[in-house]
Amino acid sequence: MTKPNAHLIEALMKHLPPSASQLHLLDVNGLAGEWMTQLRPDVTIITVSGDTHHWNFSENSFDAVVAVEYILNDPFLGAVLPILRHGGRLIIANSRASMDVAHYGTRLEDAGYVRILIEDILLQPTKGVLMRGEKAHITADTHERIQEVASHEAELIPIADYKGRFVHLLIRQTPNKPPWRMDADEPIHWDAVTINGALLAFSSLPKAVSFMQPSVLMNKFHTVNKVAKFKRDVVMNWALPIILNPTIEIWDGGEMRFSPVNPIDAETPDE
Repeated sequence: MTKPNAHLIEALMKHLPPSASQLHLLDVNGLAGEWMTQLRPDVTIITVSGDTHHWNFSENSFDAVVAVEYILNDPFLGAVLPILRHGGRLIIANSRASMDVAHYGTRLEDAGYVRILIEDILLQPTKGVLMRGEKAHITADTHERIQEVASHEAELIPIADYKGRFVHLLIRQTPNKPPWRMDADEPIHWDAVTINGALLAFSSLPKAVSFMQPSVLMNKFHTVNKVAKFKRDVVMNWALPIILNPTIEIWDGGEMRFSPVNPIDAETPDE
């Protein structure tokens, strides 16, 4: 597929927040949205002009604000930050910008952004600069941050109504080793958690972790050592029924077992 700015957009997409199951994006000047929806059907996009005087969005409305071929300016930085959710990202890709880490980094930092990244875009035939900044989380406590992000996603979603591309499964990996300790030819076996014969699935990594944390305290997950991401369509083709975003009450009378899954079917982890 070819399209003007396609390489810039592909570079930009690598920096989208990995957490949400259905990303809500603001596309400034509308250069990114059409191409992004072809590559990421799980995004919902609102297009807006670059003139921030006409914006009227509530605070914490978007997972990301994206802009292609946009010239960075201070009123824009000030308008974007309030409408991002905590942990949300501003991402700009510009083929006309010159690489000046100190200049762009200082402007983003002065505007209140954190986790700032300025890097060259070297995708052929496109060159340019990518700029990224995040809205700070409201707490430094990792557990609270995970719970806050997870709270934005509904519980017990009927899988047929779920529009996201991916689901996350709780996995028991054998052997229980990190990748850097595995031998090149060492076999790996995965089993996914089931409750009363149904596969437990989650719409995002934070949603899975927010379920795991209290489950560990209840001594339920002493053998679960991994969360893996699968395409929704792959999981839907399996024989087991699916419980998407279960609540902790599922343990009341619930019997945990495992069902084998193929690691090859999993997706590459997010950043």
